[in-house]
Amino acid sequence: MREELIGKRYEPFTAQVDKWRLRFFARTIGETNPACFDEVAAHKAGYRSLLAPLTLPFSLAMDFDQSLLVLKDLGADLTRTVHGEQSFTRFAEIFAGDVITGQQEITDIFEKKGGALLFAVTRTRIDNQIEEHVCDMDTTIVIRQQLS
Repeated sequence: MREELIGKRYEPFTAQVDKWRLRFFARTIGETNPACFDEVAAHKAGYRSLLAPLTLPFSLAMDFDQSLLVLKDLGADLTRTVHGEQSFTRFAEIFAGDVITGQQEITDIFEKKGGALLFAVTRTRIDNQIEEHVCDMDTTIVIRQQLS
């Protein structure tokens, strides 16, 4: 049954990238690029507004419980799950004021350690308000399974 979930696409989510959140996130992750904090610096660097750190879309996706949707479909015990891996492929920049839309798809499900560990791999495509593909987020969730 789990393999049947490969290829499943979830309903898209849409999020506004506001300046306060972008600055807060950048501070939280230790970002040092002035274009993420200061409009003048962003404009001097040639950007139309504050520059979002590459990993901001993951935080926005979490607001819409994207990982939890997959775990629910897998019937996973949340106390037995960990975030295994995250990667990003950027195609264009994200800026304050953008409205991004993401759609998550399960790309793989597999077991290791004789079935003791279940891996769920997803890709979330992120587009901006002009339907420009800005990035892909690949996420791996690891679920420790109870063996009989």
